[in-house]
Amino acid sequence: MVSAQLLAPLVPALPLAGAVIIAALRRRLSGHAAGLLATALIGGAFLCSVLLFLGFDPAGGAQVAHLFDWIRVADMRIGLAFQVDALSLTMMLIVTGVGTLIHLYSIGYMHDDPRQSTFFALLNLFTFAMLLLVMGANYAVTFIGWEGVGLCSYLLIGFWYTNPAYNYAARKAFVMNRIGDVGFVLGLALVFQVFGTLDYTTVMERADTFATGAPALTAITLLLFVGAIGKSAQLPLFTWLPDAMAGPTPVSALIHAATMVTAGIFLLVRSSALFVLAPLTQDVVLYTGLVTALCAATIGVFQNDIKKVLAYSTVSQLGYMFVALGLGAFSAGLFHVTTHAFFKALLFLGAGSVIHALGGEQDIRRMGGLRSATPSTYRTFLVGTLAIAGIFPLSGFFSKDAILAHAYQYGPWIYALLVAGAVLTTYYMFRLLFLVFFGSYRGQAHPHESPAVMTAPLWVLAVLSVVGGALNLPHLFGGHEPMKHFLATAASGVGLEHLHLSALLEWSLMGFSTALVLLTIWIAYGRFAKQATLDPEADALPVPQRWAARKWYLDELYERLFEKPYGWLSTNLSALLEQRVMQPLMVGVGGTAERIGELLRRVQTGNLSTYLFAMVAGLLLFLFLTLNGL
Repeated sequence: MVSAQLLAPLVPALPLAGAVIIAALRRRLSGHAAGLLATALIGGAFLCSVLLFLGFDPAGGAQVAHLFDWIRVADMRIGLAFQVDALSLTMMLIVTGVGTLIHLYSIGYMHDDPRQSTFFALLNLFTFAMLLLVMGANYAVTFIGWEGVGLCSYLLIGFWYTNPAYNYAARKAFVMNRIGDVGFVLGLALVFQVFGTLDYTTVMERADTFATGAPALTAITLLLFVGAIGKSAQLPLFTWLPDAMAGPTPVSALIHAATMVTAGIFLLVRSSALFVLAPLTQDVVLYTGLVTALCAATIGVFQNDIKKVLAYSTVSQLGYMFVALGLGAFSAGLFHVTTHAFFKALLFLGAGSVIHALGGEQDIRRMGGLRSATPSTYRTFLVGTLAIAGIFPLSGFFSKDAILAHAYQYGPWIYALLVAGAVLTTYYMFRLLFLVFFGSYRGQAHPHESPAVMTAPLWVLAVLSVVGGALNLPHLFGGHEPMKHFLATAASGVGLEHLHLSALLEWSLMGFSTALVLLTIWIAYGRFAKQATLDPEADALPVPQRWAARKWYLDELYERLFEKPYGWLSTNLSALLEQRVMQPLMVGVGGTAERIGELLRRVQTGNLSTYLFAMVAGLLLFLFLTLNGL
């Protein structure tokens, strides 16, 4: 289709152009002008995505826009090509739509920063990389975008680089993502060895020739999942995400709530045809997501930094998505990706509005009573909190209920654990809401509402958080799961999931989880809205709570297992090998070469008779050796 051939390359090209132009003119452009240009270009990418969506016919299959052959060696042919199908269109709309709102919000949030232009150039560059990731027609293009978002994440987390702690957080995110990327690279090598290509369409077609549980497919999917663990912050590689809150709040919203951390989910859904044939891998995905969801939820209960509460919430919600993928409910997982993009971006931007109102304060124990001072922020934040808690009829209710229903069908005990995670999520999110907006103000600043350029995106995201459930409205509510059927045209593993629960049982499960959530809200209200109960520092808590508040000592464990041994090896190898072996060796080789050169230099006397004598002597020596057979 001609429009796809023209519009598809334009979608990533617009933010790339913005990144290049703003970076080149950053000393001439004002921060406001850079923000407007960046927002306009990402808005243009969103418009192109909408046009592609409106002109897309699911029955016609994927449309591929091939730009040129990127790698061509022997039988290997990898093109720079974009694939437009239901899955890529869904992700494109999320990335560009939510990205436009966050760019607009950033104009107000970053207005006092002296490096505004650089910030917007990096935001546009990240969006370009994320679009490469979701639009690539083969694993190679996806991998370039995969590495691009990792680089941009490093640059944006450490944007305020004068703070050493922020630099450490950026390095931590970069290194832990590279650990996962090793698995991704090995997985790509194995994909090419097994299938002879990296093109998604060909790989998924040839996957049907393999038997369920084939060792090759199990190995490939496990390696791809390792990559997803790093990018989507699952155990044991999730500890980078909370520290990534060191970046500006719009970065937290864009990269660590709505887009980058969902890259692993996208990869598994794109490769669903492989995963449905690898039951062992799906079990690994399921239990990894389950443990991560519960572990992060317990940590979130005891956090006092407003952004870190949301960060652990993100890790927990990502765990729910992986549980859905492990259950084979790919459409339910991606549905939760979509609704999560709405309400979690809303919550992060709302947190940024609170921070802006309080002059940079992030400790919720020094907040309170902000309902009257920041009414728009409060109302939209309330919507986001209700959505993530899964209150009917907000979007989070439908997406989370879909996952819970599939979990009950697989095993009631998994359902019970996920409901426990949902109760914890409700508790710490309403703890956050009540401590920030209810009671009396406990801080020192003079709170004020954010400007319209920041509150307008909050209202748009609040509306999406309310109506987003209609995207995949289940039959129980008179819908026909349109998102599930739409995605089934793009990935053969999607649409295979079927619920075999009676309507009465589904209503009962919804009623049970909703009753627990409402009870939890009432408990949180009594504890934090009426009394504003403030938890002491972690060291003063009882042992189980202290462990959770200390993030189960995972950072300390990794420090002892990896950081300190690596530091010890670096120090000692430097002292032993470099200083005692390599340095003397290199000095000796250099000194020997210098002495030989000095000796040979003396032969160059400049006397012609000496040269003639040496030539004759050499000729005579050659004849002597030849005649004597030497």
